[in-house]
Amino acid sequence: MGKIFMVRHGKAAAGWDGDADPGLDAKGHAQASQVADKLATQIASPVPVYTSPLLRCRETAGPLAVLWQTTPIIEPRVAEIPSPIEDLTARTVWLRRVMSGSWDALAADPESVGHDYDDWRVEVIAALTGLAYDTDVVVFSHFIALNAAYSAATGAEDVVAFRPDNCSVSVFETNGSSLRLLQQGHEAETQVN
Repeated sequence: MGKIFMVRHGKAAAGWDGDADPGLDAKGHAQASQVADKLATQIASPVPVYTSPLLRCRETAGPLAVLWQTTPIIEPRVAEIPSPIEDLTARTVWLRRVMSGSWDALAADPESVGHDYDDWRVEVIAALTGLAYDTDVVVFSHFIALNAAYSAATGAEDVVAFRPDNCSVSVFETNGSSLRLLQQGHEAETQVN
């Protein structure tokens, strides 16, 4: 069985209403360096590093990649939840509504026409169980994607059943088909970005 060290990205320079793909701010860069040091001491030897294609995750993965002298692998299936709305302000309103509901409510959301969020969740879980089937991995991802993994491992029905802090590390184990939560990452009230 493989372990998945799933890391939420560091603090971004903008929220959902300010930039569709922000990088990290100064605090986020410091968090990325700290989590790299933590992972390098927690994991005995370098393992594959995967990251969402979004800039804040790629920048968070950077310090660990430098320590381990590796190149992170882009994994689109662990990206943030896709928004059905282009306008950044309206997108934030949609996300706040989604975050206060259940996965079933999201699947039935009238503004989400053309997006299958059940399929999105299945793809997040398939990525994680497939990447770590026979090896440990580190995956840099996002708030809602972490909640998708958490709900798969615990049976939670709320979209937000867990509030991972920036650069918190949650550890899951997989047998190749399901996830089991070994260690929940640190929680905090943060801006979702």
